[in-house]
Amino acid sequence: MKKASLLLFTLLLLISCTKEVKVDFSEEIIETSEGADIAFNFPKATGTAEVTKRINQTLENHIVKQINVSESETFDGNLYDAVAQFNHEYQRFKNNFPEAAQPWEAFIDGEITYRSPEIISIAITSYLDTGGAHGNSSVRFFNFNPQTGEQLLTNDLLANTKGISEVIKEKLITAIKAEPNSTTMEDVFFGKDFQLPETLGYSDEGLIILYNPYEIASYSQGIVEFTIPYEAVTSFLKIN
Repeated sequence: MKKASLLLFTLLLLISCTKEVKVDFSEEIIETSEGADIAFNFPKATGTAEVTKRINQTLENHIVKQINVSESETFDGNLYDAVAQFNHEYQRFKNNFPEAAQPWEAFIDGEITYRSPEIISIAITSYLDTGGAHGNSSVRFFNFNPQTGEQLLTNDLLANTKGISEVIKEKLITAIKAEPNSTTMEDVFFGKDFQLPETLGYSDEGLIILYNPYEIASYSQGIVEFTIPYEAVTSFLKIN
């Protein structure tokens, strides 16, 4: 009897260990214009609960951080609480400055740029305007392990940081030379040495290299983006 119980337990353990992980995505849409103009549209993971919970929590935490304009740098509520807080801050601003006619705006757009058994890459574009001289735009890539839902950071993606930096730097020089303005490599990174972008993205065409405003140059430079075919960087990547 003990041997039979042990065999059954082992069999169940093997089945649980080989359980298929399923991750699909739906659209999460949040829109309101009762106070500030708010429009969010981003992927929401569905499927294996423990995996999708990690993915969704990572994305929502980022969005909450993007729209947190309160004096506190941290926010303990969920995404809908953050939207309500953003509207509250806007209303407080209107009460203090009733002559300000421009409404606040918060726009979030997300898309899955790449999916494979090894990686899911999602780009989140944020635009926030709280009545200053101009709004602020940024793009952030999130890369996930489809089997665990854990976020893959730059060190998890790169096998040879020095090698890929040389390739990106060469492509960056080409991209800058193609710009209509007079920007040079001496103008970027604010006089510091070359730096990798804060995040890297995957696509069907290759590795997406994107520098946000203030990451590489002033706001007027805008977003610098280009794609490097995988054959040029595959030897430097842990995940292809």
